[in-house]
Amino acid sequence: MQLKTGKQKLRLWLGKQADGSFPTTTPGKVPRHERGELERLEKLTNKYERGQIQPVDWLDRLTFKAMERIKEREVLKNGSSHLYLIVDFCSLEHRVVFQEAGANFLLPSAIASSNELVIVWDPEVGKINPSEHKQLKLARSLTRGIIDRDLKPSSNERKSIQRILKYPPTRALSGDERQLLWKFRFSLMSEKRALTKFLRCVEWSDVQEAKQAIELMGKWEMIDVCDALELLSPLFESEEVRAYAVSVLERADDEELQCYLLQLVQALRFERTDKSRLSQFLVQRSLRNIELASFLRWFVAVELHDPAYAKRFYCTYEFLEENVMKLAAGVNGEEDGFKKWQSLVRQTELTAQLCSIMRDVRNVRGNTQKKIEKLRQLLSGLLSELTYFDEPIRSPLAPSVLITGIVPSESSIFKSALHPLRLTFRTANGGQCKVMFKKGDDIRQDQLVVQMVSLMDRLLKLENLDLHLTPYKVLATGQDEGMLEFIPSRSLAQILSEHRSIISYLQKFHNDEHGPFGITATCLETFIKSCAGYSVITYILGIGDRHLDNLLLRDDGRLFHVDFGFILGRDPKPFPPPMKLCKEMVEAMGGAESQYYTRFKSYCCEAYNILRKSSNLILNLFHLMAGSNIPDIASDPEKGILKLQEKFRLDLDDEACIHFFQDLINESVSALFPQMVETIHRWAQYWR
Repeated sequence: MQLKTGKQKLRLWLGKQADGSFPTTTPGKVPRHERGELERLEKLTNKYERGQIQPVDWLDRLTFKAMERIKEREVLKNGSSHLYLIVDFCSLEHRVVFQEAGANFLLPSAIASSNELVIVWDPEVGKINPSEHKQLKLARSLTRGIIDRDLKPSSNERKSIQRILKYPPTRALSGDERQLLWKFRFSLMSEKRALTKFLRCVEWSDVQEAKQAIELMGKWEMIDVCDALELLSPLFESEEVRAYAVSVLERADDEELQCYLLQLVQALRFERTDKSRLSQFLVQRSLRNIELASFLRWFVAVELHDPAYAKRFYCTYEFLEENVMKLAAGVNGEEDGFKKWQSLVRQTELTAQLCSIMRDVRNVRGNTQKKIEKLRQLLSGLLSELTYFDEPIRSPLAPSVLITGIVPSESSIFKSALHPLRLTFRTANGGQCKVMFKKGDDIRQDQLVVQMVSLMDRLLKLENLDLHLTPYKVLATGQDEGMLEFIPSRSLAQILSEHRSIISYLQKFHNDEHGPFGITATCLETFIKSCAGYSVITYILGIGDRHLDNLLLRDDGRLFHVDFGFILGRDPKPFPPPMKLCKEMVEAMGGAESQYYTRFKSYCCEAYNILRKSSNLILNLFHLMAGSNIPDIASDPEKGILKLQEKFRLDLDDEACIHFFQDLINESVSALFPQMVETIHRWAQYWR
């Protein structure tokens, strides 16, 4: 029996004695055959009032108005021949159920003779089965540890364990799998890949079991940095486990650490205290390397706007400031801690001044040329201190580079809605560096994608495959502002409108009568390799909204992508093709039948298999971003990471993957040439 809640509508039978039999001739509820639209709406209203239907303010107002009109219409049509009593019971958060001891003979059999579906509510669903829990406790008891120490898995058990160890970090373990790894934990201690899986098996609420697991962790074969990143994910709450992960990270050099710094800052969200071991480690390593200190300061400063974690990030910011300020001057004339910190603070002062300039420039009426004139006028006049800085400032994008001022004559504005600035800075060594500064756009997603391109470039080069990628530098300096390295290049849209083809454009810079298509073999090879690299990376990361304006080409033949507003499979255009290849790129390789196109496919497959080997690293880094405010991850982190995992096709071996990826390229390319199938036609429309 279930306790009634909410409004109950009971029919009154005038001049009729109540019939208490079952079934009754004087039912309190409206008989099923008499129920109409009015009764259906009343039932839904009752559910809404009990909180079982989610309120949507604007929609509710429209719905209730429509319901009133339906009620009036029903009353006019049927009249009101019956009287009703409305009883309003209090609503409870959970259902209240009562079961009398013994059989209830008044109730009919739950299983009727008809084929009607019977819903039986089981109050124990989702709860721990006491007998199973007891069996688990006995199997994992400390006394069994003596027996387990000498246990060795059988041939079949070893196969099962190896299969489990190959699971991606996103896959949860079943009860049997957890039990299997626990049973053979002692024999797995020499297998470093097994530690993260073993720690997932531990019942951390059991003090004795947790203690035993931490003891074993200390004796386990040292894990790789990639697995240490998994232990910093939200799945692992134990402070000892997280501290162990940090001790593994200490083995990474500064270059590798910088590759993961963005995610390590995000991992601070999952720590249990503000001054965690991870926070202390990041600060201590930054004291030895000014580049790490600069990036750590920016990554933390941007997160100060997050109200849920502002205190935690502010704590790390203060800790960094205190420790940098304490640094003594170096023996080789290296500046002291105070000067170092001031050189970092001046970066923020510079970006604040650039934001002010952007506001003034945007307020200028007229075309882009007038805005450019205003920019140069400001830099030469009112803000002439920006032309020559009082003291050199560390470039926010490359802190090892000292910038000494802005060159007004070489600074400009891009022709777009937000009017980003293109600035040329003088450097202390007499050179120049060009940057783009944006205000009004959240570039944290671009920052993440370019970081991934940079990491994948590093992974490919470690396997001796240089695909001539262009991982330009990106730094978010606020929630809606940031700096990007400016790479001299032209969009494919511009090139095709002026030169008709990519080859004609490259002939301008690398003309060779004896070379393929009239250009040097080196230039064509660079173009093919960069096309292959970005085709694979944009496929894995699910980069969307590709068009000829965000595909850029450098004079040396290197193609690269910009503007990553849509990732992990999101795309504003319908029917996006699986591979982001445009017809003009294939034509520049000599068409789909040429030897150069075959080489392109070979580079694609090689790169794909190399990156698949590091799938766990990439998945772990994305998992650490789960709590970030990056739009395409924040909307549904779990779904996004699973989409990313799907792209690696971890169910296939390397050979099968080559066939899979070649089929993928062929499908996408066949869509760009005379079409036969409707889907292919849709993919071709994508590039128009």
